[in-house]
Amino acid sequence: MTINKHKGFTLVELLVALMILTFISVAGYRGLNAVLQTRERVAAETRKWQHLAFFFSRMESDIAQAVHRPVREATGDLAPEWVGHVVLVGENDAELTFTRAGISDQDTEMLSPQRIAYRFERGEIVMLRWLALDQELHAKPARYPLLEGVREFKLRYLDNNNNWQALWPPAGTSSGTPFAVEMNLTLASGEKISRIFALQ
Repeated sequence: MTINKHKGFTLVELLVALMILTFISVAGYRGLNAVLQTRERVAAETRKWQHLAFFFSRMESDIAQAVHRPVREATGDLAPEWVGHVVLVGENDAELTFTRAGISDQDTEMLSPQRIAYRFERGEIVMLRWLALDQELHAKPARYPLLEGVREFKLRYLDNNNNWQALWPPAGTSSGTPFAVEMNLTLASGEKISRIFALQ
């Protein structure tokens, strides 16, 4: 009589093994899910700071190239080379509007001085750019979104007495540019960022 020494697993052993495998799978899934969520958060933060770096660089470059060139508006009025508003009037008004030098390494359209503006609207900062300094009647600027996810955008300007002004030109003056611009930015996430840009 032969005795079979190869025994199979009992039902209890199979159930225990299955439970252990289930626990390992659940733990592995949770760990992988946590890693993926962390990676997504890091990627989102990286994108946010890349966009902010681009915005700061663009604004600093534009401000550094500001020139003393008043412009004729579409209404026929003469506007100062640098205008800072707190309360906006109309869709083409902006917190900051000024004349900047042309960009030498760009196409012909960008070689001459440009009238540009930075405007906060619907949670993003938009750059406005007019095709000509002295505008024709009903002239409308091109609009370029620069930064989204913004809750608040405030500017103030350093005058020649080292005083910060909320509006520009300051009361009692009609033209000129400030020595520096302070930007206070509040993101939709609640983070507050301040930058000071010097004019050349």
